[in-house]
Amino acid sequence: MKLPGHDAIARQADEHLVTHRVKLPRKVVEHPFRQVAKRLSIALLVLVVTALIVYADRDGYNDNAGGGISLLDAFYYATVTLSTTGYGDITPASESARLTNILVITPLRVLFLIILVGTTLEALTERTREEWRLTRWRSTLRDHTVVVGFGTKGRSAIRTVCATGLKKEQVVVVDPSSKVVDAAAAEGYAGIVGDATRSEVLKRAEVHKARQIIIATQRDDTAVLVTLTARQLNRGAKIVAAVREEENAPLLKQSGADAVITSASAAGRLLGLSVLSPSAGMVMEDLIQQGTGLDLVERPVVKAEVGKTPREVADLVVSVIRGHRVLGYDDPAIGRLELADRLITIVRKTPGAQVTPDIRPLPRT
Repeated sequence: MKLPGHDAIARQADEHLVTHRVKLPRKVVEHPFRQVAKRLSIALLVLVVTALIVYADRDGYNDNAGGGISLLDAFYYATVTLSTTGYGDITPASESARLTNILVITPLRVLFLIILVGTTLEALTERTREEWRLTRWRSTLRDHTVVVGFGTKGRSAIRTVCATGLKKEQVVVVDPSSKVVDAAAAEGYAGIVGDATRSEVLKRAEVHKARQIIIATQRDDTAVLVTLTARQLNRGAKIVAAVREEENAPLLKQSGADAVITSASAAGRLLGLSVLSPSAGMVMEDLIQQGTGLDLVERPVVKAEVGKTPREVADLVVSVIRGHRVLGYDDPAIGRLELADRLITIVRKTPGAQVTPDIRPLPRT
């Protein structure tokens, strides 16, 4: 694989340079213009009601300019009264008009001001509240999962991880597309808009405090750059990356990835298996889809299983992880299961069942 030169990398970074915005998920998603429009509609309704009340009792009002109170005069009086301008050219003269002002017009005036002032204060304090949320989010974010690229691969990967019990609050998505990050925020994930090959973008995602990093970019060279940057910022995180071409997998491992998945060759092997045996292909697809049917999971050995062979375990054991070695179920080196071992098994997914995730860093070769 040929990586772009320094100048090409700089040009690519400039093309994808965007404001590094952090978007946190919201429980109530309503457009700000819609909120303002609602409040303005309520304010106009209050104005109309006030004007109609004044016009209905127009004989009790005195106009210093002379003549009776028309509908336009009623709206004029309602406007200057609710806005507390109060020119005094139209005033309530009769007792009924003054009583109406005390009991009806004044509460409407207060309601009108609350609506307008509340909208203004909300607009002014929105940025402050957002900054407070970001500060609080960064201070509480620990041992989270960073997903670089929220396309088909990244979305499927994080859904699989969340199916094991990972909370959405512990996931941060990084993608250069604002629309993609908006979609991630709508699903409940925090998102960073920016180019993940730049260290300042990954720092905003708190990569240095992350436990695991999933790299699912569209280009292999981008995956290499992101892996190098992420490994430089966090030496202990588990980094899993996806590449399109199998020949680029060794380069990803040299860049610091603990595990590399070749998407193109994996899909090709699944296609070939489905041609040779459609039933076997269906079983493999079932294993890949987390949360339904058969699942391939990793779990620790329980005390009741210590001293047994893999064939004597109730679950269907595929492999045994002992130390830094992954041994096949029929490997003579396994002997008897030990308490420190972990099992990779095939189980049938049941509602509410969760699997203990492997939080140890993978051995680097």
